[in-house]
Amino acid sequence: MNLQLSIAMTRNPRTRPIFDGSVKPDGIDLIPTELHPSEMFWRQLKFADFDVSELSFSSLSMARARGDERFVGLPIFTTRHFFQNWILVRKAAGIASPADMRGKRVGVPEYQQTAAVWSRGILEHEWGVAPSEMEFWMERSPAQSHGGATGFRPPPGVTVHRIPPEKNIGTMMLSGELDATLLYFIDRNLIDRSTADLWNHPDIEPLFRDPVAEGARYYKKCGLFPINHGMAVKRTVVDHHPWVVLNLYKAFVRANEIANAQRIEHAEYHLSAGLLSPEAYASLNVTLLQHGIKANRAALETVAQYSLEQGLTPRLIPLEEVFAESTMDT
Repeated sequence: MNLQLSIAMTRNPRTRPIFDGSVKPDGIDLIPTELHPSEMFWRQLKFADFDVSELSFSSLSMARARGDERFVGLPIFTTRHFFQNWILVRKAAGIASPADMRGKRVGVPEYQQTAAVWSRGILEHEWGVAPSEMEFWMERSPAQSHGGATGFRPPPGVTVHRIPPEKNIGTMMLSGELDATLLYFIDRNLIDRSTADLWNHPDIEPLFRDPVAEGARYYKKCGLFPINHGMAVKRTVVDHHPWVVLNLYKAFVRANEIANAQRIEHAEYHLSAGLLSPEAYASLNVTLLQHGIKANRAALETVAQYSLEQGLTPRLIPLEEVFAESTMDT
């Protein structure tokens, strides 16, 4: 009889084969739940609702730093972006370049979010704007937040206000009470409460007007494709069934291979139909998204360093403390 495990994650091309059962880990029957990350991470950090869950790398590192050993990280990375491209600004705020973020009032759903860690780290390392030079306004309450479950306190020297319950990032951006927001969610879930469509509002624009060019610039310079979500399994499961770690890992690797093959197949079709240039096809016919420690060590160690610099962890958390020992050579 296979081991039954509940699993929570977002749905995307790299997880879809796990959801639909076309890829199954050996010896394991997964019971999947699709959730918005905001709700998923809160439920897992607060209540440990699932045997396996997608989890914020920042929150997992913070939990480990404070001695919380409930979860074992798996080097399975379900989402990644150039997070500086998520920054939105009010056109009237006088923010023409990243350096102009200095002195501004900046919204953030949750200060410790990995995406926010990346954005602040990139602003500081690329343009010299330190977190202490901005004034942050956080939307989520202590009761319903990742920080409430990991003991978050504003780092020394950084101003972090709580947005009152009758307001949210969207209303404060439109009223002029905020100048910018590092990231912004209006997807319905139990945690986030903004609803205004800022992306299509005439008074709001992205900090980087050409996100493709900024992503290409950053990747060419730093060689990093930032990671924010990994997977984690309950330590009690690993203690009783240590073999689940690599069986889960191998299943997700296979799912990722299927997603990459489908992407290349679609690119080949568009190339043959004359809808894609040979240059564009060449850029798509590469494997950028890989699981495992070796392919992602630079990105993981960079965000761990940012976490230390930003006062979220009291020391540099080595990857060996976050991920299962059996995965360190993957």
